[in-house]
Amino acid sequence: MVDYYKVLKISPKASAAEIKSAYRRRAREMHPDVNGGTEAATREFALVAKAYEILSNSQKRARYDKMYFRARENDAIHETDSVIYSDNQHASRLRRMVYEHRYNKIVDGIIDAERQQVLALQRVIFPTVALFLSTLFVGIFRPKFWSNSEFIGKIIMLTLFIVGVVHLVGRLRAGFELYTYNSQRLHDSILDGIEEETRPYSRIAAVAFLLIGFGLSLGVGLVIGNYMEMFTAAMMPRLFSSSLRAEFIFYPPIVVLLVDAMHTLVSRFEY
Repeated sequence: MVDYYKVLKISPKASAAEIKSAYRRRAREMHPDVNGGTEAATREFALVAKAYEILSNSQKRARYDKMYFRARENDAIHETDSVIYSDNQHASRLRRMVYEHRYNKIVDGIIDAERQQVLALQRVIFPTVALFLSTLFVGIFRPKFWSNSEFIGKIIMLTLFIVGVVHLVGRLRAGFELYTYNSQRLHDSILDGIEEETRPYSRIAAVAFLLIGFGLSLGVGLVIGNYMEMFTAAMMPRLFSSSLRAEFIFYPPIVVLLVDAMHTLVSRFEY
């Protein structure tokens, strides 16, 4: 069978990011336009594309790895008289156990890497969604917890706000590092022939998304709040403000902190 790892010049333990990077590099090297457009170059390029198609899909890769390690076991070259290379049934069983263990270890590594990617994505999505929803509800209900709090309550709220802001900035910065690229650096890398960026979103688009999402959440919340003003005022007269106060800025970071803390706790139990 074809050794797709050898085609992409990577290890069987390669991560999804390494596979994608290797494919980009090999595709540039083997592209028919770069190699005179010959039939041989076209076949090589097609093989590189096929290797990426198989190895970039976790299910296809798992099936391929199972056949791959079985083929390596059956095609082993016997160069010594060591029992490891012997043809007797006990040596064959030992080799099978070794390859199965190696295969299981690689599959476990792939699954763990994907789990880490999912967790990293959740660490960005949950705070962002919590920020937008909390801003929406602040616009609707216009709470005045700060105004109604005693000195100790204000100290607690201020502390939570500071911790929440630091936490939110940290989560957003991690998201920018993982999923956004700098447009100028991408332009320079293309001109200089440097490895292409594999991150899906530009930094400018991500900032615009956050600002627009925050503005829309607040605007929609204020519109809904105006329609519900009589109901809200009757339901929570001491906590409702008829106008949007400056203290509203305290609440979204605190909500993000609490929601993210609960999500982290639940995630630990799940995994």
